[in-house]
Amino acid sequence: MRETYDEQQAAGRLLVSVAAWRWAAASGGVPAADAGSGLWSRAVVESVDVEAVRAALPGPAGAWWAAERLTGALGDPLPRCRPAVTPAAIGHLVRAGLLVCLGGDPAYPDVHPDQVAALARRRDLPALLDRHVPVGPDQAAVRLGVRRTDPDQVVRLGWIAPIGTVEIDYKRHGGVTTVPLYSAEDVALLPFTRPAVDWPALRAVPAGRRSPLASLTPTAPADDVVLLAEAARIAGVGRAAVVNWRRRHPDFPDPADGTDVHPAFARSAVVAWLLTHDKIAVPSTVPAATLHLRPTGASPRRFQLWNPRIELSDDPEGEDRLTGWMADDDALAVLAAADTPISRLTAPGTDPLALPGGVRVIDRFHPGAGGLRVTLAWPSTLRGHAARTRTGGLVRHALPYTAPGAGCRWCPAQACGGIIPTSYCPDHGTTAEPAMEWHPAGGIRCTQLTRPAPTPA
Repeated sequence: MRETYDEQQAAGRLLVSVAAWRWAAASGGVPAADAGSGLWSRAVVESVDVEAVRAALPGPAGAWWAAERLTGALGDPLPRCRPAVTPAAIGHLVRAGLLVCLGGDPAYPDVHPDQVAALARRRDLPALLDRHVPVGPDQAAVRLGVRRTDPDQVVRLGWIAPIGTVEIDYKRHGGVTTVPLYSAEDVALLPFTRPAVDWPALRAVPAGRRSPLASLTPTAPADDVVLLAEAARIAGVGRAAVVNWRRRHPDFPDPADGTDVHPAFARSAVVAWLLTHDKIAVPSTVPAATLHLRPTGASPRRFQLWNPRIELSDDPEGEDRLTGWMADDDALAVLAAADTPISRLTAPGTDPLALPGGVRVIDRFHPGAGGLRVTLAWPSTLRGHAARTRTGGLVRHALPYTAPGAGCRWCPAQACGGIIPTSYCPDHGTTAEPAMEWHPAGGIRCTQLTRPAPTPA
């Protein structure tokens, strides 16, 4: 009689699937291998509870299902800066020890659905994917929000290098092609490690135009150094902070070039040190602007613009602009409608704004790597301050570009560029607060929220 069993022999001995035995071995349902690497003794195999092994795995899940489950956990809709999880990524997660291979193709393995669900609930899922799952050129373009050709320029410049390859069979469209793979962390950190590049401008280059990266000269790894000032820009601090870090931390990288007054450090060593000491972090998400629309004769809509860039005009006769990546293409038609009001706009860099109408789509751009970049504009005189109430309907409007005078004690200044007179003011001579209020049936009406004038001091 056999005295030692491998996983296939043990599964056959107990009349269970190999996937069920693998899951039981990985989850502690059976004792650890006691007869060598991947081998169990006959006594251990015969002592296993067969029904418990069968019940622990109701059925393995395919890599395609697991990839869709993890993609859904990243957000719905998926942020345009983050590519979807692919079935090949499941193989990388298995090799990283985050999932257990239960059979199938090693590149696209079968896994336990409960373990996938537990991984999807982890708050650090984006960081785990960046750390263990490499990306191809197409995915790198999506992550950076640029055209497909720009990652090729980044590779030409020597800013990132392949960490592996994968062969993809396009069958009738060219046969087997070798595609390079890059570290997702290195790709995500590029806007930080290369602060000299105007990344918003790079993302705005339309199709058919030459990339600004094409005019740059490649740098050899030995010559890729940074001064203290650029190291400070990478970390988002002042130069004095980097000087203090260098003095206080003995493990700060040694100069690779330069002089005693202006030392130069290897960029890769500085970035690695900043990551180790939590001075910078791999961006797992991007900021988003949230727009609440009130289209006439239709239900309210809400959608987001990823990686927004808002420009508030200083000219009363000018216009404000908001640029970002859309995750909901259907909202473009709503925004393109005439006089679409925005009841609430929440964007990084300003307090919540409100616009009674006049919003226009002045630019739209498909970079060829997924996503849609749009630019919205509106007259700056329409800009107001949105206040959330219990009903969510009140929008208080500021007086754009009106500065409070010496006697204005009660008019609060707003980040949108104006003030709101809340009571009697010697400068503005009003006892009412101008406001805009939404009708329940839609549309806008002006209201006057009268308040008693205070007794002058």
